[in-house]
Amino acid sequence: MSTQLVKLASRKRTHFATGVTVTQPAYLRIADNLRQQIVDGRLAPSDRVPSRHQLAREHGVSDRVAVEAVRLLVSEGYVESRSGSGTYVRQRPQVKRLTRSWYREARGRGSSPFRADMEAQGRAGAWRSTSETSPASPAVAGRLGIAEGDPVLATRYTFLADEQPVMLSTSWEPLDITRGTPAMLPEEGPYAGAGVIARMRAIGQEVTLATEVVTARAILADEAEQLGEPVGSIVMVIQRTYTGDRPVETADIVVPVDRYELAYTIPVD
Repeated sequence: MSTQLVKLASRKRTHFATGVTVTQPAYLRIADNLRQQIVDGRLAPSDRVPSRHQLAREHGVSDRVAVEAVRLLVSEGYVESRSGSGTYVRQRPQVKRLTRSWYREARGRGSSPFRADMEAQGRAGAWRSTSETSPASPAVAGRLGIAEGDPVLATRYTFLADEQPVMLSTSWEPLDITRGTPAMLPEEGPYAGAGVIARMRAIGQEVTLATEVVTARAILADEAEQLGEPVGSIVMVIQRTYTGDRPVETADIVVPVDRYELAYTIPVD
């Protein structure tokens, strides 16, 4: 194949109705083709991925371009390289369901939704946490309806299923609500582990609404390290806010998409 033909084969042009032409690098096109085969099941867990030489010949590109495509899939957690053997489709964890139940989340009395989900799966749910006071960031202040820089109690959680980290969370509570009360620390004192709703009820704050906004993004490096996920994998982020007369707590819950799916239970009048 001539050099000019290789250059043409290495890029795919996409034309939109507006007349704009977008050129897709060849390594992205090859990675997407392999990714689609893995998602469809044509390449199953433990199957060997075509070598860089095979990919280069099939797509009319250089070995270097083929290597970049495979490296991208490694970073995303779709495949894994085995020294001296090749690259194989990664065995992915069995996807479990997290039920975001309106009744349990908004009406539960002292129970942990996470522990209840783990019990339903026949697994032991637990968590580690640390708390510290900090000034509210602009985003947190907006969600809590307080001024930027107002003091909040930030609590960082690592949730465990059968002693293995499976999700992360950071919560923020306005200190003007809880400071000096027995419920100030979520995981210490008489209401340790009782959950936001029960703790707030104990100090006269009745939670009447739970709002969740679900987004997705690439995992951060420290999250990947804590969860044992590949850098480049995708996580869901559940932005949850509990509200009564005012917002009393907001949290970012980080959930790996290859481990869990979210199921919402919504009452219909």
